[in-house]
Amino acid sequence: MTGNKALVVRPVMSYRDMGKFIDVPWHVYANDPMWVPPLRLERRFHFSRFNPYFKHGEWQAWVAYQNGQPVGRISAQIDSLHQERYGSDSGHFGLLECIDDSEVLNALLLHAEAWLASRQIRRITGPFNLSINQECGILVDGFDTPPVVMMPHSPRWYAPLLEEQGYLPVKDLLAYKINVDFEIPRVMQLLINRFSSRITLRTLKRDQFAAEMEVLRDIFNDAWSENWGFIPFTQEEFAELGNSLRLLLPDEYIQIAEVKGKPAAFMVGLPNLNEVLHELNGSLFPFGWLKLIRKIKHHDIRTARIPLMGVRKEFHNTPTGMALACLVIDAPRQVGIEHGIREVELSWILEDNVAMRNILDSIGSKPYKRYRIYGKTL
Repeated sequence: MTGNKALVVRPVMSYRDMGKFIDVPWHVYANDPMWVPPLRLERRFHFSRFNPYFKHGEWQAWVAYQNGQPVGRISAQIDSLHQERYGSDSGHFGLLECIDDSEVLNALLLHAEAWLASRQIRRITGPFNLSINQECGILVDGFDTPPVVMMPHSPRWYAPLLEEQGYLPVKDLLAYKINVDFEIPRVMQLLINRFSSRITLRTLKRDQFAAEMEVLRDIFNDAWSENWGFIPFTQEEFAELGNSLRLLLPDEYIQIAEVKGKPAAFMVGLPNLNEVLHELNGSLFPFGWLKLIRKIKHHDIRTARIPLMGVRKEFHNTPTGMALACLVIDAPRQVGIEHGIREVELSWILEDNVAMRNILDSIGSKPYKRYRIYGKTL
């Protein structure tokens, strides 16, 4: 009970239940002008059996109701790929949305924790929506600007309420922002010039799209393999990500750097589709698709995000590696300017990734949002 209001938490078991689960954010963010509604159709697919995540992950979702009205939701999930690396007693919570009410959040967490505990899970971290390769973290700083594409947004009360329930900070993730017309520091230009004869930069070969996605996946899984919380992208997951973006990305938004003919680093840029999604209120119909495609085609989107970037592990902490990172960061600048992009978010960056943060500091990029992963021992 919460005061005189009856509180009940129900598992998502049907198509109709899932519709209510998807709709919870519309209740939570009704008065938050910074929130960007997701596309309901995309969310349906994300939570369906067609999502390749479910080849290695199982989950359960719940919705909390007060007097019959949805007031919160949560998921619990177990990822076998995560357990292979971090232990069979590890699990996650995610997709958390909740009104500012500690009893509602407590009830949701109790259901998620009980589900995990019944499967011998003793360490829980989150939120992951559904894995670290998708949206993750609670926003704890940077509430005054809307999220960019494929990044989460949170009310101010999530972190305090989680901490009330015994959850402790585990890791902070940062989002950086920079103007596209930044000036390259002299030291970076010298580094690029020194190694330019060994490095070849190219864009995506669209006529070999599937093979190119495998190139990017291979670099990413190698580059990130020693990072905190790393889970490798499966072939199906990365192919699905590529297919979902295929029609939205110009070839030059993907840059691949090769050393002696071998792909060694890459960068993927995304136009910030949230500029359009903010106007659609979750629906592509009847004219949402046209508005989205028109704005991309006519270069009417003014911000972008770099969600994926990597340099092969063999080049980490070497001058060549620094040159590769500088090149793939610098390469899209002129493309962005030509397409009308003014600002770019680079996200997310681990707070303790000192090498990357130093590069971003050197080009004048500043952190402007902070996300936090929480954990608890059950």
